[in-house]
Amino acid sequence: MPREGTEHHAAADDTPAELDVDGRISSYARLMQSLPRLKYSKSKPPDDLDKKILATAIPSMLNLMVVPLVNAVDTFYVGQLADPLALAAQSAANQCFFTIYFLAAFLPTITAPLVAEAIGKEDWDTATSRVCESLFLSNILGGLFSLALIGFPRVVLRLVLPSSLTDAAATGTVSVMDYAVPYLRWRALGMIPALFSATGFAAYRGLLNTVTPLKVSLTTQLLNLVLDPLCIFGLGKSGLAPIPLLSRVWGGLGAAGAAAATSASELTSSLIYTRLLLRRKLIRWSKLFKPPPLESLLPLIQGGLAMLLRQMTLNVAFVSAARRAQAMDPSGVSAAAYGITMQIYSLGVVAHLGIQGTAAALVPSSRAMETGGDDAARDVADRIFGWGTLLGVILAGVQWFALPMITPWFSPLPEVREAVKGPAAISSFIHLVNGLVFAGEGTMLGLGQFRDLALITMLGVGVMISCLASPLGKTLNGVLVSLACFNVVQGLAVLYHHVRISPLRRRKKLAEG
Repeated sequence: MPREGTEHHAAADDTPAELDVDGRISSYARLMQSLPRLKYSKSKPPDDLDKKILATAIPSMLNLMVVPLVNAVDTFYVGQLADPLALAAQSAANQCFFTIYFLAAFLPTITAPLVAEAIGKEDWDTATSRVCESLFLSNILGGLFSLALIGFPRVVLRLVLPSSLTDAAATGTVSVMDYAVPYLRWRALGMIPALFSATGFAAYRGLLNTVTPLKVSLTTQLLNLVLDPLCIFGLGKSGLAPIPLLSRVWGGLGAAGAAAATSASELTSSLIYTRLLLRRKLIRWSKLFKPPPLESLLPLIQGGLAMLLRQMTLNVAFVSAARRAQAMDPSGVSAAAYGITMQIYSLGVVAHLGIQGTAAALVPSSRAMETGGDDAARDVADRIFGWGTLLGVILAGVQWFALPMITPWFSPLPEVREAVKGPAAISSFIHLVNGLVFAGEGTMLGLGQFRDLALITMLGVGVMISCLASPLGKTLNGVLVSLACFNVVQGLAVLYHHVRISPLRRRKKLAEG
C-alpha cells in the first residue's frame, strides 16, 4: 500500500490515491493489509518493523506475565487453607489495593511515552527530568494512599464487601472482613515500592529496553515464591525441615502472609531499579527529593488529570463488579470463584498490556525521530493493531482449552471449582476483542490523546454499569458478560478513533492528473 509520500507515483499511473476520510478505499482496508505474516522463511524473513515490535513486546509481555503468575501461586497457597472466606478476602483486599494503587499509577503510564519522545529527540536532560518528576509525585501519592490503607482498612474494604460479609455473625465465627483487614495492611506496605518499580519499568520502556525489567521481575518474583509458604504457613509447614523452636516463634501469618511476601518482593524491586536508574543517569538525588517547578510538571498534570479521571471511572466499574460477586452468597463461594476467574483472565491481560506498552513507546519514538514523522508512526501503529488482534485470537484459544487443567489448581473445594467454569469460559472469549482495545489504548497514550481515551473509557464503563444494574448483574456469568460488553465498546471506539480521529489518520488528498 503506498504511503502519502508515494502518492505522486500512484497518480502517474492514473490510480486514485488512497483516501481514509471520505474516499472509497477505507482505512480498515489499510489495517487489514498491515496484518503480520504468519509464515516466515529464509527467503521471506520478518521485516525490520516486525522485528522491532517483537523485540520490544515479547520481553515486556514476559515481564508483565511474571507478576500474575506469581499472584496465581499466591492464590494457590491461600487456597490450600481450604477456606473459601480466605480466598474471598484475598480477592476483596487485592481489588481494594489496586483500586487505590491505580489512582497514582497513571504517572508511570504517562512517563513511558514522554521518555520515549525525549529519547527520540536525543534530549537526555528532559528524559531525566520526566522520570524524577514522576517518582517525586508517586512517592507523595503512594505515601498518602499507604497511610489510608493501613489506618482505615475497614473503610476501604466496605467499598467492595457488602454488610453481609463484614459481620462475624453472618458466617458463624469469622467474617471475610477479619481475613481481609490484615491482608490489606500488609499489602499497603508495598504501595510506594510498587509505584517506584512501575516508574522504573516505564523509564526503561521509554528507552525501548524491555529485557532489563524482565530480569528484575524474574529476580524479585522468585523471592516472592520463596517467601510465600514461609509467610503463610510458617517454618513448620513451609516445606523446610521442621524446627520446633522456630516453629513456635514463627507460625506464619495465614492468608495475610501472601501480601507480606509480595510487599517484600516489591521493596526489593524498587531498590534494584534505584541502582539501575542511577547508573543510567535517569535519576539524580538532587531532583528526586526536590519539588519540581510547576511549568515542568505541566505535561504530567495535563495528561494526568485525564488519566486520573479515566482510572477513577474504571475503578467504579470494577469495584461494582467485585461488589456484585461478593454479595451473591454469604458462603464466599461466588466471591472466591470471581477472584479465581479474574486471576486466570489477568494472565492474558498482561500479554495485551505488553502490546499496549509497546505502542505507547514505539509510536511517539518513531514520530519524534527526524526520519520518522506521522508516516512512520502510522506504520508502527497499524502493525501493532495487527499483532494485537493475532495475540487476542491465540490467548482466547489457549485459555479455553487450558481451563479444565488449570482451574483445579486454585482450590480443592468442588463447589468453588464448579462455580469457576462458566465465568472463566466467558472471560476467554473477551481476549478476542482485547487485541484491539490494548493496541488502540497504547497508540492513544503514545500520541498524548489522554482526553479522548478518558471519554472512550467513560463510554465503555457506562455500558458495563448498565449491564450490572440489569438482571445480568445477578449472576456470576452475567458479571462477566457485562465485562465483555465493556471491552467490545472499547475495542470498536479505539479502532474508530485510530482511523477517523487520531492525528495519524490520513487526510483526504485528491489524486493528481
